[in-house]
Amino acid sequence: MKILVIGSGGREHALVWKLAQSPHATQMWCAPGNAGIAQERLASNGALVECVNIGAENIPQLLMFALEQKPDLTVVGPDNPLALGIVDWFQRQGLRIWGVNEKAAQFESSKVFSQKFMEKYGIPTAAAGTFSEAGPAKAFCATLGGKCVVKADGLALGKGVLICTNRAEAEKAVDEIMVSKAFGSAGANVVIQEFLEGTEVSLHALCDGKTAKIFPTSQDHKRALDGDLGLNTGGMGTYSPTPFLTDAQLADTARKILDPFMRGCHEEKIDFRGLLYPGVMLTKAGPKVLEFNARFGDPETQVYLTRLENDLVELLDASVNGTLDKIELKWKPAASVCVVMASGGYPGNYPKGKIITGLDAANALPHTKVFHAGTAKNGNEIVTNGGRVLGVTALGQDLKAAQAAAYAAVEKIHFDGAQFRRDIAAKAL
Repeated sequence: MKILVIGSGGREHALVWKLAQSPHATQMWCAPGNAGIAQERLASNGALVECVNIGAENIPQLLMFALEQKPDLTVVGPDNPLALGIVDWFQRQGLRIWGVNEKAAQFESSKVFSQKFMEKYGIPTAAAGTFSEAGPAKAFCATLGGKCVVKADGLALGKGVLICTNRAEAEKAVDEIMVSKAFGSAGANVVIQEFLEGTEVSLHALCDGKTAKIFPTSQDHKRALDGDLGLNTGGMGTYSPTPFLTDAQLADTARKILDPFMRGCHEEKIDFRGLLYPGVMLTKAGPKVLEFNARFGDPETQVYLTRLENDLVELLDASVNGTLDKIELKWKPAASVCVVMASGGYPGNYPKGKIITGLDAANALPHTKVFHAGTAKNGNEIVTNGGRVLGVTALGQDLKAAQAAAYAAVEKIHFDGAQFRRDIAAKAL
């Protein structure tokens, strides 16, 4: 099978790495890819994965490339191309592509759509209001005593969510999103949710339009600094499994969220084939969905795919074909921890082009894989080329061992200004 992967981050490196292990994969491209992806080889024939210099949102050029090269399957990593309808474009040309179509991508591209869907189909979620003007939005914040979460409606790279503890903070958040347009057009509308207390977990489920197969639990660390302080980021690290849900509780949570979700999709004629990723808060009143994403989380992908025993090509194929009911997901009992190494200054402004050393030494450690996110090649050097630079991932027989292994690998890698959290998985331990 010839496979085209779209995207350039740590999630896409993990997808390429896992797809390349399949005996079905005989040729692979990644557009635009990164320096780590360009080093991956296919297990079937030793061929290198080829990075193609086309941006993930340049749908006309990606389509042209696919029509020329005729991949048997295209795999879409990031949210933006999905929201732009890349799946619909490819399918209209008779190309097989994995990811949600434009209608299904609304679960992520519009917080307002998602909130109204959850309320309509009885999916447990926070009490919330949706607003297109700042005045009524502030009035609603006041009814919650200012303890609320203010979310930009559209896509904002995982950063359009402001957590407020009092009225002054809530009013400032509304102004920032709706008046100052801190997130551009994504902030034309806002969703304001009551602030839910509890433990947040990331759930993932692979869907084929009829069946949803739940993954084990994982937990992301969104804030930039230790102890969940600092600004919101795209994710500074993650681990799987978490100790917060037993298998029985996970199955129960899946039933309460996925059953009404799939029923709602059926009633609204939404053909959801791809990955559903609900962020869930485990509250005293039970699990509640904070938001839906319609693609693999990053860096959750790194810990899931290092634990997954199935052939990923076969799984994504079944998701496209509508035959997931015939497949059982299999997971290593080992734990996985991913620590993100970011550029100094992230999630604000940061420099690029810093030389990275120690990658080979880190990758040589047992059960360790360094996934590239924001990297590029400069001559013979690999240099930083983004905010989140690397996802240093390690397996261990338990979380403590996996955490120690991941940080041992981090210590071997150096680049100017590198920053990372030192408490990934600490909540579980």
